[in-house]
Amino acid sequence: MSAETVDSWKTTLPCTRAEAEAIDAADDLAIDAVLMTTEEVEDDVTRWRLDAYSEREPTAAMIAQLRALVPSAADTAPVIEPLTPADWVAMSQDGLEPIAEGRFVVHTSAHPVAPPPGGRAFLIDAGRAFGTGHHATTSGCLAMLDGLADSSFARIIDIGTGTGLLAFAAAHLWPAAEIVATDIDPAAVDVTRENAALNAIPPLDLIVADGALNDAITARAPYDLLIANILAGPLVSMAPEVVAIAAPNATIILAGLLETQRSTVVEAFAACGCTLERMDRRGDWTILHLIAGKTRYVPTTPPDPKGRDGWALDI
Repeated sequence: MSAETVDSWKTTLPCTRAEAEAIDAADDLAIDAVLMTTEEVEDDVTRWRLDAYSEREPTAAMIAQLRALVPSAADTAPVIEPLTPADWVAMSQDGLEPIAEGRFVVHTSAHPVAPPPGGRAFLIDAGRAFGTGHHATTSGCLAMLDGLADSSFARIIDIGTGTGLLAFAAAHLWPAAEIVATDIDPAAVDVTRENAALNAIPPLDLIVADGALNDAITARAPYDLLIANILAGPLVSMAPEVVAIAAPNATIILAGLLETQRSTVVEAFAACGCTLERMDRRGDWTILHLIAGKTRYVPTTPPDPKGRDGWALDI
């Protein structure tokens, strides 16, 4: 493989479930790589894997940082692989069988499927943005939205939209609603626009924004359904600004948090007047359904951007 074809690098070490959970729960590990943990053998707490994706070939210092995260692999040499763009495409599609949640089914180009009776199939290929529906947080949000089908919403926002999947599901359930989809990453907004065209989704308001502070977002407030499938750190940091754009008694769906982080996220939103309506635990991950207070929340302190790094989830 010539150096010109290398797009990025993958460094792999074995780990335990406890180490994987600690990595997933950390807000900022100060490692110049995207970390992903995977269960290799179901229900075997010793057979997990840490993959670190970096733009540059891993240095000795980076490898030492990774080893510090997984002490159980102290005697194991890391597997270091150069990746090409073609490798990414192959990895993104490999094994992504269609998933079904309620009236929704999500599939890739490699695994086309017909929609269920009265339901909707979405074509979402893995690629530059997160949210193909295969991660427990995204599928859990789909199930949560499906359970709200009999509710009525006029103004909806999907914060951290990734591929746009959750906004598309909302558009199917509430076709008359005004729907805003935002992401901090311009590439994700581009992907959402492309996916919307592929799936014949009615026009959405797409906004590149950090949290809920963008003028285009606040100008459309208040929203009666808010969706944020991000990570625990950003959710806690953003709680006041998210609740500030919520209508009284609005429905708020939160995901991207581990069960071990649930109480911290719930407390942050409770401090802004929200109450926990129900939750859906899927493995180590928990999806929350909260209700905003009876009067519109007004933040008492300026927004705190701390903890927002690393919005995206794996697939």
